[in-house]
Amino acid sequence: MAHQAPVKKPRNRRNVAGKAIHRLRTAANPRITQEDMAGRLAKQGVPMIQSQIAKIEIGERPILDYELFAIAKALKVPVQTLFE
Repeated sequence: MAHQAPVKKPRNRRNVAGKAIHRLRTAANPRITQEDMAGRLAKQGVPMIQSQIAKIEIGERPILDYELFAIAKALKVPVQTLFE
């Protein structure tokens, strides 16, 4: 019997805004890096490191409500834009 590669399960997204956050961050002019985003959030009193932002963007980390508002402010967009 031939060995079969394991089937990857689809990731269960832990947030709905991550894809929009990534899209808006990378489309900004000048482009906002994940490190820049972490700095912008820290200035608002929301400590977050680059790897946490990366996990949010790929849907591996949930977002708390106050983090969502801070991210929208850092991206200079209305919070509802993060759900589009």
